[in-house]
Amino acid sequence: MSKVWFITGTSRGFGRAFAESALKRGDKVAATARKVEALDDLVAAYGEDAVLPLTLDVTDKGAVASAVAAAHEKFGRLDVVVNNAGYGLFGMVEEVGEQQLRDQMETNLFGAFWVTQAALPIMRAQGSGHIVQISSVGGVAAFPSLGAYHASKWALEGFSEALAQEVAGAGIKVTIVEPGGFSTDWAGSSATRATPNPAYDRVREAVTARFGDARYADPADAGVALLQIVDADTPPLRVFFGTEPIEIVEPLYAQRLRTWADWQHVSRTAQG
Repeated sequence: MSKVWFITGTSRGFGRAFAESALKRGDKVAATARKVEALDDLVAAYGEDAVLPLTLDVTDKGAVASAVAAAHEKFGRLDVVVNNAGYGLFGMVEEVGEQQLRDQMETNLFGAFWVTQAALPIMRAQGSGHIVQISSVGGVAAFPSLGAYHASKWALEGFSEALAQEVAGAGIKVTIVEPGGFSTDWAGSSATRATPNPAYDRVREAVTARFGDARYADPADAGVALLQIVDADTPPLRVFFGTEPIEIVEPLYAQRLRTWADWQHVSRTAQG
């Protein structure tokens, strides 16, 4: 059977790749974007029976509920919900403005929360469904100049792990996708940047030296990979996309375990 998808942020990047991969194999997609005209080519290529273009700002809870309801009304079910809408906020913790931080959380965290809440009653009634949260290697690791972005993704991963336990008995699956570097414009025109503080110039230089020459993968390959995840009988709670994340996370987790072990004497003291 073909699947029905609801995907946020499908105008470009991962969202577009996911939508195209699903449509190419005959699935149906409710595709959302802030500017719905960005989806005209999808409709032209695959037809109105397969694509439902929806204007959506995921920070608007009421609009999210209406969009999910419209998708359900058109296609009769929701098999896969992909929370992909999001962007990067670049700036040291001291540099980030209050509104910048709130906007980052509204999109990357609250937007995914609202979409998830709107989809759950439908999936529970079906007795099936798969919620895919697009996180990042930055959802388990952290780097200078991305503190606010990390805050949004770590929070996304936390509520999603709890969600997976809450809905397992209802036949609903949850997967957190943690990509490495892909050519998605995440650090380009879609990003927001705080006003630099010269006190952190050396930190910025170190970040550029570490990541400045990084090579980024094609999002189309991520679309093909996601099909394998949603078709699996027992999909993973977490999965890396790309080879870079495992290279970062393995030594990081080993270091964390060593630190906890080295300080166990203090941990015991805290217990009394």
